[in-house]
Amino acid sequence: MIDTSQNIPVLNIRDLNISYGSNTILRDVTLNVRPNEIFGIIGPANSGKTSFLKAINRMDEFTDGMRTEGLIEFYGYDTSKWRNLYSLRKQMGVVFPLPVGLPLSVYENVAFAPRISGVRNKSELDDIVENCLTRAALWDEVKDRLNSLGSLLSGGQQQRLTIARALSQKPKLLMLDEFSIAVDPVTTMRIEDVLRDLKKELSIILVTNLVQQAERLADRTALFLNGELVEIGQTNELFDGRTKDQRTTDYLEGRFG
Repeated sequence: MIDTSQNIPVLNIRDLNISYGSNTILRDVTLNVRPNEIFGIIGPANSGKTSFLKAINRMDEFTDGMRTEGLIEFYGYDTSKWRNLYSLRKQMGVVFPLPVGLPLSVYENVAFAPRISGVRNKSELDDIVENCLTRAALWDEVKDRLNSLGSLLSGGQQQRLTIARALSQKPKLLMLDEFSIAVDPVTTMRIEDVLRDLKKELSIILVTNLVQQAERLADRTALFLNGELVEIGQTNELFDGRTKDQRTTDYLEGRFG
């Protein structure tokens, strides 16, 4: 059982390499993610950002040709030695760019994971569904149509439904991969408010191509470029021009990417 009271990083990653066949995607990545922080990851397309998320919760085991080397510790536990893969993934919620809901009602999308975990009491399930939808800023919009298909919601609502579904497993880490790509700016801002509130109870990895989003949300930000971790720094310092690598400055100022 993970002890989150320990004063250790949520994630401790050392010398991580990711490859697909003979093609190396990420090389020698070393970083950590701290409790109750939003850790931003920026960089151009094909920089290895999504592969990085897949390696964290061992989705590489379901990706043909993907291989990882190095150390990934989750609250001090080596994830490569974690025998119950389901219990590991339960603690790491992931939201990918395009919301892919289960072909179920709004209610059952959120209740699905708790049911699988053994929750059978209707009152308890009701509380879980309401709590998760509320934390995802969606409850007021869907409380009168919980039995409608989740796929009938708008794009922004479906995106928040995927967040609610991830929260239903009570994760200690939430990973978002370009979550705002399919939604309008107003909805994006609403989801960003949700993430600021969620930071009080868990850690968040935010992968984004929108540098302004990292600036608004992230406590620290890392730049991935051509398979390399170029730099990590306090977000306000990076955007104030206090970078250690010229490539970071060039990317933040839009000279490439």
